[in-house]
Amino acid sequence: MGECPARQTANWKDDGIRIVRAAELDSNTPQTPGMTRAAAITHARTGASKLWAGTVTVDPAARTAAHHHGELETVLYIVRGRARFRWGEKLEYVAEAGPGDFIYVPPFVPHQEMNARPMNRLRPSWFEAARIRSS
Repeated sequence: MGECPARQTANWKDDGIRIVRAAELDSNTPQTPGMTRAAAITHARTGASKLWAGTVTVDPAARTAAHHHGELETVLYIVRGRARFRWGEKLEYVAEAGPGDFIYVPPFVPHQEMNARPMNRLRPSWFEAARIRSS
């Protein structure tokens, strides 16, 4: 293995791999009605300087307003349920994703995220995803 310049000064015990357990997720992050976000990887929690990662659970029929993430790149991984994404200047493009699918949102792309399942009182259907953003 090649020599890493940081290796000479690194304290691998404190500066190496970090594991954030499911029970340690932080819900003190901006929220959207019908969506619950929880942060896992942040600068404050792990020292990450170019990434944010966490989870989002989206209630049946919930949706964001049209928005973009500026210069940030975003990746979502669908854990369960069905997610629908609309994008474009007038949100004219639509695609759905399900468990095991990854979604990439490039910088400045106007988009909207929503639960693709309608509200059903007898059998609610959330979608859950892992979300990763560059910074």
